Order: sequence, then structure tokens, then C-alpha cells
Amino acid sequence: MNTGKQGMEAAVEALTEQDARKELARLAMEIAYHDGRYHKDDAPEISDAQYDALRRRNEAIEGRFPALVRKDSPSLRVGGGLKSGFSKIRHAKPMLSLGNAFSEEDVAEFLARVRRFLGLKEDEAVEILAEPKIDGLSASLRYEGGSLVYAATRGDGSEGEDITANIRTLDDVPATLPGAPAVLEVRGEVYMRKQDFFALNERQEAAGAKVFANPRNAAAGSLRQLDPTITASRPLRFFGYAWGELSEPLATTQFDARERLAGMGFSLNQPAALCGGVTEILAHYRTIEEQRADLPFDIDGVVYKVNRLDWQERLGQVSRAPRWAIAHKFAAEKAETVIDAITIQVGRTGKLTPVANLKPVTVGGVVVSRATLHNEDEIARLGVKEGDTVRIQRAGDVIPQVLEVVKDGAGAPFAFPNACPVCGSDVERGEDEVDWRCTGGLICSAQAVERLKHFVSRDAFDIEGLGTKSIEEFWTEKLIREPADIFRLRESRDSLIGREGWKEKSVANLIDAIEARREIPLDRFIFALGIRHIGQTTAKLLARNYGAYENWHAAMLAVSEERSANPDEHKKPDLIGPRYTELVSVDTVGMTAADSLAAFFAEAHNRTVLASLAEALTISDVEAPSSDGSPVAGKTVVFTGTLEKMTRNEAKARAEALGAKVAGSVSKKTDYVVVGAEAGSKARKAEELGVSVLSEQEWLDMASSA
Repeated sequence: MNTGKQGMEAAVEALTEQDARKELARLAMEIAYHDGRYHKDDAPEISDAQYDALRRRNEAIEGRFPALVRKDSPSLRVGGGLKSGFSKIRHAKPMLSLGNAFSEEDVAEFLARVRRFLGLKEDEAVEILAEPKIDGLSASLRYEGGSLVYAATRGDGSEGEDITANIRTLDDVPATLPGAPAVLEVRGEVYMRKQDFFALNERQEAAGAKVFANPRNAAAGSLRQLDPTITASRPLRFFGYAWGELSEPLATTQFDARERLAGMGFSLNQPAALCGGVTEILAHYRTIEEQRADLPFDIDGVVYKVNRLDWQERLGQVSRAPRWAIAHKFAAEKAETVIDAITIQVGRTGKLTPVANLKPVTVGGVVVSRATLHNEDEIARLGVKEGDTVRIQRAGDVIPQVLEVVKDGAGAPFAFPNACPVCGSDVERGEDEVDWRCTGGLICSAQAVERLKHFVSRDAFDIEGLGTKSIEEFWTEKLIREPADIFRLRESRDSLIGREGWKEKSVANLIDAIEARREIPLDRFIFALGIRHIGQTTAKLLARNYGAYENWHAAMLAVSEERSANPDEHKKPDLIGPRYTELVSVDTVGMTAADSLAAFFAEAHNRTVLASLAEALTISDVEAPSSDGSPVAGKTVVFTGTLEKMTRNEAKARAEALGAKVAGSVSKKTDYVVVGAEAGSKARKAEELGVSVLSEQEWLDMASSA
């Protein structure tokens, strides 16, 4: 899997709307893949800097084209799913990720955004707590009545792995908390000190066991052991400096809340400091950066948090990150090495990705030997070929980014293949696209196998025991050729027993795991199909909008028929057809995702796959959202005009917190239009359509009644 287009990519300011749609689609897919490699597999493939560059580009394009924000956008996601072998725990409050700052200008803009959102005066002080960003594994510990009841990893932000037995083995995790609220979720990082990491690796090497690449991998691998005695034998530690659900506030400021956690027995991530503005923040950043090498644990930046907790509450969050905090990352590390060979990998969507196989080189204590070259354009931009000496960059235990050629080698220029290296089918490169793709589709084993791997992956059907090796084996033996074949494996039970690695018990466990997934939520089913541009968030929106599989299936068939009848229409959805228009209006699904769905349903083979699956499975309907006393839960709200009592962002955040959907345009499906001063065409359209129009005060009264 490559790491996203770099180098030849057009400046954000130069993108057309069509270019931006394609670029956002590509970025969504790339970032989702790398989220999974980092969070689920503890095996990242790209550097922190390279990953952050992908996210920055995504955010910049979304900032310029807010109407194009995809519902599978990386800006709406946290984490990368769950690892097998652990039961799952749903977080009472989501475990969010953090937005990133990479420059002094980014830090200044963060403070400016806070001021704008809160509507603060220029002379009103904003106190910031700055603390080191630990390079560890996030965990949430729930205490009730002062006693530890369970612990979970972050997982996908909504649901994590149950690591209770393992977390109890850590010496600095208190079993009971004196003076704690009745309910307290303590959040922080499980980590390993550098000296403990080196000592562990010495023991591992002496025993002929796995040697870990860095302290973060060692901590993650040690904590996520099915046998807690293994975790207990590893030198893990825990910083507890944040919180989730609370039955009562810990304090009125972030600083005082941290101190209260310390008083209960938790270690804090130090050095931390209260700062009064950009100058003090950056001074503390430089202090920590200078101390970085001497700290006993790995850090990769400094986190800034608004100190006042009432302001944090008002600022709220975007889908994957709080508005009141940001991580200021350290600069990446660099090294030079030689490219031994350039090879091609074929992905699930048929994408051909060139990969540089490097002469192994140590960067920051980690040996790296591979790097993506992204695409044909990037190879041309770099002028890279086999034998060249290149400068690489990394900022963690990951595959590096190739920055430039520093010395020409004797190799010939790389010729991109005109046929798929796996199946021999022709390859094609669409207009305005940068990637070559195999045209073989499901006859290409690379694509078919990768699609099957995606189908059983953690965020899709999550079938424990049916991993990469098993999928490849069963494909080769022709036991599985399409997804529905998975649910026919019980018919081959006897032939499975006796294969290498498959005893009677393991086969029984696999069949049980498959049978347990015969009922699947609609959103997971849609995501599992691996339709291009349809990520988890978009799948959830589609499921919520259509409610039942039958409704979604019928609607997508209609969308496909309308699209086939109007293949050349690229601008206005309403010229394509009513069902297509309805699909595009599902929040901001957009025409790119709609076209992918239409293309998927246009293929007879895909319709056959769906029919087989529908016969084998029970696909659960989506339950209507619980109102929880909110009069706007499940309603679609549009804000227009200038609001006087809160900023537009604050109003949207409040509406979403109450369960409403905030839309940018008025349609027949809009429930309320909230009008501020100088409301224009949206207010007029609401009146024409008979949509309820509320003043700002009427909206506030309704919201406060929740």
C-alpha cells in the first residue's frame, strides 16, 4: 500500500472542484489504510511526518472546498479499529485524537480559532497548558466507587479492546482511588521507559524471541497480550493525565484536574507548564525539544490544551478531535541509503503502487528497508531509479518517505509496467488521475484476495481466525472465491481438519466465529463490500439514511440506472435523476461516492455477490436514534444569517451534540432553519418549502429544553 501522492501534487489553491473531489477520495482511502496499520496492527508503514502531510493536505482541501467534505473523511475519524482476540468495550465518551500543528504559524492560528469560536475580546487572556506528547498506547481506565472496574484501548475511538486484566498488572495503575468521584474514567498513555526497552530487547534477543523496533511498539505488543502474565513480565508504565466520563467535575481547570489525578496516585506527563500566549507556548516547546533526548520516555511533540474547562465544554469537538487542544509535532529525522530495487504492489482496488526496496539503514534507532514511491508521477519528479542514493525521512517506527536523490546510480530509468504483474491484465490510468490500475477486477487474484481480506477485517465483518494467511490459503484451494463462500465453509469442515495449522478445535472455532457474523449491521455490511470511496463514515450515513438493506439496495439500483442513462452529466445531480439527487444530498456524500455506488451496482457480478450474501445473512435494520429527551434528535437543521448569541460553529456543535444533523442547504427533508440577522436565500427557500423557521432565541429555547 502506498502512502499517498507527494511531490507532484498540485497546490491546493490550484485545484478545480473536480480535482479536489478526486484528491479527497484518494486521501480518504490512503489515510484509512495507514490508520489501520498503526492502530490495529502496531505495524505502521509510513513516517509520522508523511502521515501528517497527508492529513494536512486533506484538511487544506476541505478548508477550501467545505461542501466537498466526505463522510469517510479522515477529519471525521479516530483511530483505526480493533485487534482480534479481545472482547470489546464501548466508551461512554469517545476517545478523540488530536489535530496537529507543525509551525509557529499553526500554533498562532490555533489560538486565534479558539478566540473566534468563543467570541473573545482581543485583550481577554487565554491560558494554555502545555505538556509533552507521549509516544505510547492510549488507554481508558474506568473507576466506580473508587475501584477499577475495567480498562480499554482507544480502538476506533468509540469502541476499544478490553485490557482490564493486563492493565491491572501495571504497578503505577492504582486499584482504588481515594476521594474519587463515583464514576471516573482516567485516560492517558501506556508506555515503556527507554532503559526498560533496551533491557527488554536484550532479554528477548538472548531468548531468541522477537526484538522490538522501539518503545511504543514494545508497549503496544506487551499490553495487547491475551495472556496477562506476559504483560506482567514487561516493564510497562502509565501516565494518567486526562479523563472521560465523570459523575462530577474534577476541577475548574485542566491544570488543577491533573493535580487532583496526581493526588489519587497517577503519574503525570512532565514537564508541563501553564502558558499565557504564543510566546510562552513556543518557549516551552523549545525547552521540551531540547530535553527530548534526556527524557526517560519517547515523545513526539507537545500538546496544548485550553486550561479553563468551561471553555473546553463550549469549544466541544469536531468528529475526530477536540477544538480546545492541538499537538505541536517535532521535526522529522533524515538519513541516506541506496535503492536496491523498485517493485510493484497491486492493491484491493487494482491500484499499482511502486515500492523502493532500500539498503537497510538505521534512522533514529530504527532499521528501515522499504519506502513507497507513490505513483509514476512521483518517480518522474524525483528522477529516482534503482541504484540511486536517496535521502529519506521518518519520525517514528515506520517506512520512510523518499525526499530526493542525492547521487545517481548506474540503474536504468524505471519503466512503469503496461500489464498487471499479478494477473497480466492491461493497466489503465484515468483522465486527471495519477494512479495506474489493473483492469482485471475480480479475475485478478491480488484484487480478489485483498477484497476478501477487507470483507473479514475488523471494521467490516470482524471474523476472528480468518486472517490474511487463511484467506490466501482458502483462495488458492478454491474454497473461497467470493464473500458468500465464507458462509459455506461449514460444508467443508471435514476437509479443513488436518490441514497444516487446522486441527478440529481451530476449525470449530473458525466455523463458530463465522456463524456469529451471520447477523450484521447494515453499515458494516456496506463497508465490507469494499466499494471505492465508501469508507466507514459514509457507510454509516448510508445505513442511517436508508434504514434497511432492502431500501438501500433498491435505491442503489435506481441510482445506477439513472447514472447509466446520463453518463455524461458531471455537474448537476438533479439532471441525472431523483434517486441520484437523493443520494448526493445525504449530508455531503457527494457525486464521487455516488458514482462509485452506481458503478458497483452496474456490474452484474456485484449484483450476484449481493444476492448470495443477502440469502446467507441477516442484515440488521438501523434503529432510529434515541431522542434522550432531545426535541431535535434525528432532525436536520440548517443555520443561516448572522447569529448574535453564539458563533456559527458553536451553534452547529451544540446541535450535533443534541443528536441533530446539520446541513448546509435547505431541502424538503430539512426540519428546521434557524435564521440570524441578514438571513437570505435559505430563509426564503424554507418558506417556499414549508420548512419550520426558527429565530435564534427560539432555537436556543428548544435546545435548552433537551
